[in-house]
Amino acid sequence: MRVRSRTENPSRPVPTAAERKQSGGARLAQVDALRGFALFGILMVNITYMASAYHGTGLEDPGLGGPPSEVVRGLVAVFFEAKFFLLFSFLFGYSFTLQIDSAERRGARFAPRFLRRLTGLFVIGVVHAVVLFPGDILTLYAVLGLILFALRRVRPRTAVRIAIALLAVAAIGFGLLALAVGQAGGDGGTSPSAASAAAQATEALRGGPGSVIGAHLEQLPDVVLLLAFFQAPSALAAFLLGLAAGRRRALADPDRHLKLLRRLQWAGFTVGLLGGIVYADASRNHPGTAYQLFALGLDIVTAPLLAAAYAATVLRLAHGRYGRAVVTTLAPAGRMSLTNYLGQSLVCALIFTGFGAALVGRVAPIGVAGIALVLFAAQTVASRWWLRHHAYGPLEWLLRAWTTLSIPTWRSQGATGSPRP
Repeated sequence: MRVRSRTENPSRPVPTAAERKQSGGARLAQVDALRGFALFGILMVNITYMASAYHGTGLEDPGLGGPPSEVVRGLVAVFFEAKFFLLFSFLFGYSFTLQIDSAERRGARFAPRFLRRLTGLFVIGVVHAVVLFPGDILTLYAVLGLILFALRRVRPRTAVRIAIALLAVAAIGFGLLALAVGQAGGDGGTSPSAASAAAQATEALRGGPGSVIGAHLEQLPDVVLLLAFFQAPSALAAFLLGLAAGRRRALADPDRHLKLLRRLQWAGFTVGLLGGIVYADASRNHPGTAYQLFALGLDIVTAPLLAAAYAATVLRLAHGRYGRAVVTTLAPAGRMSLTNYLGQSLVCALIFTGFGAALVGRVAPIGVAGIALVLFAAQTVASRWWLRHHAYGPLEWLLRAWTTLSIPTWRSQGATGSPRP
């Protein structure tokens, strides 16, 4: 079923109450569908790190080589790595504007609620990083959310300019670092101790709960550096782009922006994809070199284009012949994104670490990708079933209770659409 919202006046960023009522459900369904799609991409990346302690080191996991494994690793690096967290970040900024509007309509104080929400995300993220997966994104979102809150009143055009500046500065920084490493002759590849460290981490992750948590704690310093210098500038830029899009209600009626969506697809599937290929080649075949640093800088400016192309494609599909199927499949998982995100880590921990089967380093990449596909398919089915009976996902309900300091509705009243933001 094709859903249209009332055409909005571009010069009026805040719609009337009648427009909100008519377009709100469709808008939220599209946002949830995009979030569900982003959740799938994040799983495809995170599971590779949980399945092998060698992933990201530039070293091949012993016993998991061969042409099929190389192909799968390459595809994940090109099409998934460093792309989907950007889409998730954009939606965080977009939903931020919906939360502001929702609070204003109800006459609620937005600031205390949002700050409580950030503290809740931070606490959940810390537990997630220590117990299940060090590569947690929730703590980063909680910290960057404070900056987003401080910039909440900037104009859309200003937000876009700040976002572009952030990406440019980060990319130039990596370029200068690559130049310095190249001039110093620091193209020695991976450290000799990297293989030993990865082997020790593998054994620790196959141990008991204490051993697994200890391995996570050892990995956290490196993860924090990655988040601070690579993901944080890009995530904040995506926040601000989402804020600008939310102010303009860009997702309320994508049919109004078909020309822009086509341009994003063209740019993303050409320039963005080329950047992804360079990034994958450098990270897999030339780790620790000036070339890899250059590729990271290039990826900072090209990955957003590929992420935007993905978003444009999903939006066009959602408003096309198969729109009903796309939204029905993806939106429930997106509505329960927090529960599903942590649920993915829990299932993967039970499969790959000593919390369960301890299969880390024992499943080939093609098998890992298959597990990800099956797990996400199961989550789409489970999410749809759950939301037929409940108003929120379990962790969404808990976070909302803390955010509002009240007891939210638990049982669904029969509606399968998206709840209020």
